[in-house]
Amino acid sequence: MRRILYLEPVGGIAGDMFLAAGIDLGVSPEALTQALSGLQVPGWKLAVKRAVRHAISGTHLDVVLDEREVHPHRAYSDIRQLIESATTLSPRVKERALAVFRAIGEAEAKVHGVSLEDIHFHEVGAVDSIVDVCGAAVVLELLGDPEVHASPPPLGSGTIRVAHGNMPIPVPATLELLRDVPVRFEGVGELTTPTGAALLKVLTRIGHPPDFIVEKVGYGVGTKDFRDRPNVLRASLGRMEAPRAEGLWVVEANLDDATPQLLGHLLERLLGAGALDAWVTPAVMKKSRPGHLLGVLVEGGLRDAVVELLLRESTSLGVRYHRVERQALARDWVEVETPWGRVRVKRGLREGAVLNAHPEFEDCRRVAEAAGIPVKQVMAAALVALGDLAR
Repeated sequence: MRRILYLEPVGGIAGDMFLAAGIDLGVSPEALTQALSGLQVPGWKLAVKRAVRHAISGTHLDVVLDEREVHPHRAYSDIRQLIESATTLSPRVKERALAVFRAIGEAEAKVHGVSLEDIHFHEVGAVDSIVDVCGAAVVLELLGDPEVHASPPPLGSGTIRVAHGNMPIPVPATLELLRDVPVRFEGVGELTTPTGAALLKVLTRIGHPPDFIVEKVGYGVGTKDFRDRPNVLRASLGRMEAPRAEGLWVVEANLDDATPQLLGHLLERLLGAGALDAWVTPAVMKKSRPGHLLGVLVEGGLRDAVVELLLRESTSLGVRYHRVERQALARDWVEVETPWGRVRVKRGLREGAVLNAHPEFEDCRRVAEAAGIPVKQVMAAALVALGDLAR
């Protein structure tokens, strides 16, 4: 069963907020501390308490240092050595933590115009940031290694003083980290820190979440108190909704270069593959070109097969699909006697009452051709015979 963790940086994201949200979801602070105990960094401890921002209650976490850190500025190679030598971290945790620090290092190197090995981390190289990044990787492991998604983070605005002096918000490293992913330029102050940006970029898929069933919700509370939003990171943990074989799906493709022969062939193939219905609708497409919308109604168990067929046999470069619901009448077939022969009639029933009836066209055509009369005459006679049968 696929597990899903969906992060919403409602009031931004920082490393400590990530850990706090994990604890609010049920991660034990003791288990987290134990997993991080192998890091060879100066004494530290996790201080966990309840906190409220804008009437939202959650968990607040501080990494409290027992003594002043002697070497707050660390090179990327130093941090890599610290993580690789930590005996209490699993290989997967080390891999994730190293990937996060590498992303930060590459962003800083790009901003400062130097190589990765020449980068010295300042705030991000301090003990609390090392604990935050490694702790985030541990949290995911303790949550059962879910698939992680996140909504676009708000970046904030204004200026902030860092080791290099006054910097615009978002600081250059944060913006570099979040290139090529959706973000929101809104808010006042620093809402997304470089550590928070790196955690999102490396550990999550930023964008729309998949459909999933929420089982737990946690809130990681930050240290700030913004006027326009609560400084919280919301984390929803759950499972993927099980696919329903009995569900119905509409599969669609836009075609602007398909011939009539190909369209007819596709409809026959789709119906032969088990589609409940298939249709072609004329459409005016981009660049004012005439085209067609090809639609298919299919049961969930056959959806992937229909998608594969469309991709293989149509000229489309992609298809889209969505689940639909319908109410359908119960159906049955009865045979009726016309003056020229027997034909079948399909009936639509609701609670036993006949609401619709349609003579089978192929039966009517066969009888009409044999008798040399119009098909519509046979169809009308079949409906009369059905009424007589009902009486």
